[in-house]
Amino acid sequence: MFDIFPITGQEYSTADFRRKFSALLLEAAERATRVITSSRYTAEQLLVHTSVSEDKLRVIPLGVDPPSSTLSPGERLSARARLVGEGNEMILSVGVLQTRKNTLNALRALEKLPDRYRLILVGGDGYGSATIHDYIRRQGLGPRVQVRGYVTLEELQSLYQSASVLLFPSLEEGFGIPVLEAMANGLPVVASRTASLPEVGGEAALYVDPHDPQDIADKVLRAVEDSELRRKMIQQGLKRAQEFSWRRVAEATLKVYDEVLSL
Repeated sequence: MFDIFPITGQEYSTADFRRKFSALLLEAAERATRVITSSRYTAEQLLVHTSVSEDKLRVIPLGVDPPSSTLSPGERLSARARLVGEGNEMILSVGVLQTRKNTLNALRALEKLPDRYRLILVGGDGYGSATIHDYIRRQGLGPRVQVRGYVTLEELQSLYQSASVLLFPSLEEGFGIPVLEAMANGLPVVASRTASLPEVGGEAALYVDPHDPQDIADKVLRAVEDSELRRKMIQQGLKRAQEFSWRRVAEATLKVYDEVLSL
């Protein structure tokens, strides 16, 4: 189980979606012999908002694949220049454009940064996306924002390696795989200090108040322009990503199946 935001967040989806998903989730959790979550945060949310007993819960963090290829520093700069223009910095945001992902505050933070900072949004439209697109139009951010929609895995890897920083200011997140994907590709991460994200990023990321665009802008600036901090974040991020393998996920999940079968 990744998250239970339809139960915990009234503003992240339609009332009909919340009603249907919540009913299915509660029934499944009640009937299950064991409930696997991808973070301690989600496990704690289940204990608070459902009748699931703690002895049913097993936390198995997700994994990340290492990149299939790696661009050199020079190749990264050249690719960035092709994407956002020579001399510009590239903020990458990966996730569905929706209220829960806090895309509006990412845009507000962009407005507080120098003009040479550009934002690339990767992900399809979700709940609240119309407001996001309208904000880009009203604020005249078109020249500084690229809305890429869905991309292939190969394109996503290239974007991670071309970017200056990953910005992941989500308000509610059960895990947050883009944080690990960015780290595995040698990209510094600025993320919310809320929900599961500190569990995932550990000490390798910079954390922000997701409700404060100025704090977001300040941390993005530090991650990009403080060369010593940036070097440290890249090194720590690569090491952090290596701690999350899919093999470990598979082995831990198999143990849960064995546990259930032995009952």
